[in-house]
Amino acid sequence: MNFEKVIRPWFLITISPDKPPLVANKDIRILPLAAVNKLGIQKSLNAVQRRFAQKLCKAYRTVSLNSALALAGILPLDLRIREAASLYEAKRGVAQPMLRGREVERMNSALTSPHPAERMELEIQCLVDQEHVDLNSDFDLRIYTDGSKIEGKVGAALSLWEGAAETKALKLTLSPVCTVYQAELLALCRATHEAAEHRAKSIGIYSDSLSALQTTANWNALHPLAVEARENLRKALLRSKRISLFWTKAHAGLEGNERADKLVKESALRSKRRPDYDRCPVSFVKRSIRMRSLDEWNHRYRGGETAGVTKIFFPDALTAYRVIKKVNIDGVTTQMLTGHGGFSEFLHRFKCRENPSCICEPGKPESVPHLLLECPVYARERLELEIRLGKEISLQNICYIMEDRERDIFLDYGRQICRKTINRNK
Repeated sequence: MNFEKVIRPWFLITISPDKPPLVANKDIRILPLAAVNKLGIQKSLNAVQRRFAQKLCKAYRTVSLNSALALAGILPLDLRIREAASLYEAKRGVAQPMLRGREVERMNSALTSPHPAERMELEIQCLVDQEHVDLNSDFDLRIYTDGSKIEGKVGAALSLWEGAAETKALKLTLSPVCTVYQAELLALCRATHEAAEHRAKSIGIYSDSLSALQTTANWNALHPLAVEARENLRKALLRSKRISLFWTKAHAGLEGNERADKLVKESALRSKRRPDYDRCPVSFVKRSIRMRSLDEWNHRYRGGETAGVTKIFFPDALTAYRVIKKVNIDGVTTQMLTGHGGFSEFLHRFKCRENPSCICEPGKPESVPHLLLECPVYARERLELEIRLGKEISLQNICYIMEDRERDIFLDYGRQICRKTINRNK
């Protein structure tokens, strides 16, 4: 197959994390990003993407862009370009509506990392039960950390122990947009600070987040909290302190860990003070940008005049985007979901068949809705399906069935009916 015939090089989309998104036309003239808003540019992008989407979902060439994109589970190219542009701007400090004045969390520069010869080796020991904890608790100071997100609120906490008694407890709050990972890293960062400033010479830091510990111990990880934690550990080493990092199993009844867990819940749910850490994670920015794109895509999908059969199964693009990932798409399924396939009504439109009627009744078009809901030829299969589902299928409730766990039963029924019809019309 000629690659150039499959991929029509009218437009090249350049999306790089280090460069602003650009659109180049077939004459390789660089256009500003604002050109994506022009109708002509959008039509050209749609023409290219339509062929890709059709191949992704194994659809006929006559399938519309809206149907092809919905079944392929992808967004229009112009929206993807805008997503890349918004993310690029957000990472570089340009104000975005979803940030509401918050600063985006940015990784530290590798130039700020110490020379490899100056890096101390950080090891993590895993403790799975109280016995292991007791064997590794011979420290002047033990610090238990935890982070959590409850009811949309994020908190972190430290519990400092000397001997058998808790001597200090710290409760930290984070912005609601922050993640549990950030909370765990913040707790470790504060724990290393406490360890560096405390009079104790030997300190054990215990956390139930292995990912946060590994990030802290990895000198190539440039997360700002991890970098600060390693700097605290370096200062502690210069003060002749011995600090050990431990992973403990969460919710295993370990005394210090359970105490930290209780503190973090209090911090997340009851604290009303200003957050100790409010940098917005990139994941939140990406999610917000994607939701904005999905809303725009849904507006286009619902307002479009095409994809009539597809809208029976997926009345809005948001549902299609969420559900289609769970559906095993093949050629027969796509023909059923688009109405473009070996059905008399469709074949008659392109003069491949003299009569659009179904075999059940002359003058009754053989369409997908007719075959699935009305055709008496498949009444037995339909009755068996309704008994299994415990409900009568209709044009109004197909979309709800597609969102339900029973969609696979319905799709198997649809594939069976469509496969018989397609084979008969060959």
